[in-house]
Amino acid sequence: METPLPPQDYLASLNPEQRLAVETTEGPLLILAGAGTGKTRVLTTRFAHILLTNRAKPWQILAVTFTNKAAYEMHKRVENLLGMQVGNLWLGTFHTLCARMLRRHADYVGLTKNFTILDTDDQIRLLKQVIEPWRIDTKRWSIQGLLGEIQRWKDRGLTPQQITPTEDTNFADGHARAIYEAYQTRLSQLNACDFGDLMLHVTEILRLNPDILAQYHRLFRYILVDEYQDTNTIQYLWLRLLAHRQNEQTNICCVGDDDQSIYAWRGAEVENILRFEKDFPNAKIIRLERNYRSTSHILGAAAELIAHNSERLGKTLHSGLSDASGEKLAIVNVYDSDTEAQFIGNKITLLREQGFSLAEMAILVRAGFQTRNFEEQLFQIGLPYRIIGGTRFYERAEIRDVLAYLRVLTQPADDLAFERIVNVPKRGIGASTLQKIRTTARTMNVPLTIAIPHMLNNGTLKGRSAEQIRDLMKVFSDTRDLLPNKKHIAAVDYLLETSGYLEMWRQDRSLEAEGRLDNIMELLHAIKDFTDIETFLEHVALVTEKDNPNNPNQEEHISIMTLHRAKGLEFDIVFLPGWEEGIFPSQHALDRSETKALEEERRLAYVGITRARKQVTVLHANRRRIYKEWQNSLPSQFLRELPEEHITYYTLNHSFNNFNAPQNQQNRISDYNVTTQSSSPFQLGDCVHHTRFGAGIVTSVERGHLEVAFETAGTKRIMSSYVEKIS
Repeated sequence: METPLPPQDYLASLNPEQRLAVETTEGPLLILAGAGTGKTRVLTTRFAHILLTNRAKPWQILAVTFTNKAAYEMHKRVENLLGMQVGNLWLGTFHTLCARMLRRHADYVGLTKNFTILDTDDQIRLLKQVIEPWRIDTKRWSIQGLLGEIQRWKDRGLTPQQITPTEDTNFADGHARAIYEAYQTRLSQLNACDFGDLMLHVTEILRLNPDILAQYHRLFRYILVDEYQDTNTIQYLWLRLLAHRQNEQTNICCVGDDDQSIYAWRGAEVENILRFEKDFPNAKIIRLERNYRSTSHILGAAAELIAHNSERLGKTLHSGLSDASGEKLAIVNVYDSDTEAQFIGNKITLLREQGFSLAEMAILVRAGFQTRNFEEQLFQIGLPYRIIGGTRFYERAEIRDVLAYLRVLTQPADDLAFERIVNVPKRGIGASTLQKIRTTARTMNVPLTIAIPHMLNNGTLKGRSAEQIRDLMKVFSDTRDLLPNKKHIAAVDYLLETSGYLEMWRQDRSLEAEGRLDNIMELLHAIKDFTDIETFLEHVALVTEKDNPNNPNQEEHISIMTLHRAKGLEFDIVFLPGWEEGIFPSQHALDRSETKALEEERRLAYVGITRARKQVTVLHANRRRIYKEWQNSLPSQFLRELPEEHITYYTLNHSFNNFNAPQNQQNRISDYNVTTQSSSPFQLGDCVHHTRFGAGIVTSVERGHLEVAFETAGTKRIMSSYVEKIS
């Protein structure tokens, strides 16, 4: 008998579709959650609902997110709904959860439970060692490219033995598969794995060991998956193994939006969500289409645009706001890319004067090279901005050094970490000495830190370098002795001080030295929040994103980022520049001539439009400077897919020749010669001229667009502002 719902009104704030998604607990369920429809609320409320109705214990729910930040927020929201703290949850990213599983079953893949998780820098250094026998020309075949091939195989769930000739590659003169195998062997010798191994190893363990798989089938009564449209092949295989139970009902709930699948370039397969009903017969689909973010004009334009995709399950967003209409999208045709940046800078200035916050404005670009113009323009007129991206905290050189020291401290078999810090600070240990140690270690089949005492005792290592390396080994030994009796943070302090690492930066007189020391102090502060060094290192290895919160006293700023980075964010006002063929959709997508590539670009455009709450301005230039060259441009094909009732066309006839600063009032936007394209001055049969395509005859007129039969270029569909009538 089902336990009655508790008296709390945690379901009262949900709309009917959201509530249905929460209360449909049994059997496979796909929740198609459009942008701004409250999917996070639904997912967390569903989690809490399962617990509050006694359908499962906290540890019997497997909940998968795509970022650690999302996992943390879900955990906190669930606790708020329950009114109590909940521990021991199987809640986290794919890699976090697989790392936890692999610690339990590491011996099945030749590891011990205290294995090291390598980061990208360590992987590259290891590959450089592994490829030596093949004498690969790294100028032709880069180490990063080789690593990318290996990771793509892992993302597809392929071990070296499973790579068939069809799946093989010519990379590295055809040796990539063999190098992959040698790389995996070396990882095993190091008692290490890389990020891709976390999922690959666990999936293989579950696939080859039915008894272990059965344990997890008994453990997990419910499975919740967020952002299902972004799953890759190995993630899909792992979920299928855990969800498919023989002769039992599968209680798997996947939340996602096929219209926001924009990560094919990093392995995501939109087909995973499209075939949900085939994978799970009798599955239910619930659509969340009531958007609480954007106006009706924004949603209407986005809906019409994405409807041009054929590979989608289909849904139509409508506004759930009380004042839903808002402003139409502005489509602005500018003379060139410089004018585009000047227009946006001036518009932002005016919006700020009208009371809009800079923090609620964003410029979203398709490609990174587009940001330069905006950076220069915003700097010139004194508007603060931030490029979203850049070097993350745990990727900074000094932080990676400290992490390497900690890895050697807790995992002496970690040769890669040891090689990073053995000569940092300088200890006079040259390449020949290090190679001698490496050769001895391989001959003995032991880690470097085991080979070194042997070499010191038999006199293989001599001179100053031997003294230096003996001192370093003693520092690590003494620090390990401190760990049982002292707090781990005190042991880390001792390690960094006694090794001379902190003193190295204190003696550094460069401008960056003080900042590097501050970063190290921040790292030591972070370690305090963990019970031991091992737990901290695993946290760092699994962190997929590091958000540095804005200082409360910091001046607000405009955000500039790529459309890919913008997914999941929202702003009052969004500028979408560069909507031209070859820029957006990208030239890469156009060159591939594949429906799949173009549809992903269209999904990216959909994501860009739906980031906005109140205003969207889309811009396209007649010409654009690309890598120092001016190139004539054609409007993006996506522009003609936007519905007339939700947009207004403008042509900006101003060169901004005198634009210098915001106080120059002659350049206020109200003074610009802006014309609205409500009707076309062209008629069928008109003779026109285009700067790139030459002379032609108008064969169709529609909403500011013309279809023109050019004498030499054939028939083209273009904006009417791109041609001049020939009398």
